[in-house]
Amino acid sequence: MADYASLQKLAEAVVADLTGARKAMSTAESCTGGWIAKSITDVAGSSAVFGYGVVSYSNGAKESILGVKNDTLEVHGAVSKPVVEEMAKGVLRLSGADIAVAVSGVAGPDGGTEDKPVGTVWFAWAIRDGAQALVDTSCEHFSGDRDLVRELTVAHALQGVLERIEA
Repeated sequence: MADYASLQKLAEAVVADLTGARKAMSTAESCTGGWIAKSITDVAGSSAVFGYGVVSYSNGAKESILGVKNDTLEVHGAVSKPVVEEMAKGVLRLSGADIAVAVSGVAGPDGGTEDKPVGTVWFAWAIRDGAQALVDTSCEHFSGDRDLVRELTVAHALQGVLERIEA
C-alpha cells in the first residue's frame, strides 16, 4: 500500500534520476486528476525535468487535447490499453518530453462493470526514440476506496517512470 511519504520519496527519486539523465517527463492523467504531476512538482527543482501535464478527465479532452481517436474511445472505452497508449503518445508529442506516463481507470466507488470493475487502471509509459515513441502498458486491479485506488495508481505510475529511466 502506498502512502503520502512513500509517494514523496518516489517522486524525489524520479526527479533525481531525470535530472541525472538530463531527461524530462510529462503526464496525461484521467482518474488521478493531476496527482502524478502534483507529486512531481512537490519536489524542489522539478521544473528542470517537468514542464507539462494534461488532466484529460473527459473523453472530449482526451480527443481534443491529446489526439485520442474517437473510434478508439468508442470501440475500447476510456479505460483501455489503446486509449492510454494514444494518451501517452499525445502528451509526449505535445510536451517534447523524453518520457510520458498516462493513466485511465475506474477509481470508484461506482462506474465499474463486469469487464472493468472498480480498481481497474490502465497505464502507458511512452519513451521518445527519435521520431517514434516506444510504449509499454500494464493493467492493474487495485482494492480499496476511491482515494486509495488513486494513490496506488500514482505510486505505480511513478515507479514505472523510475524503472524506465534507470533501464
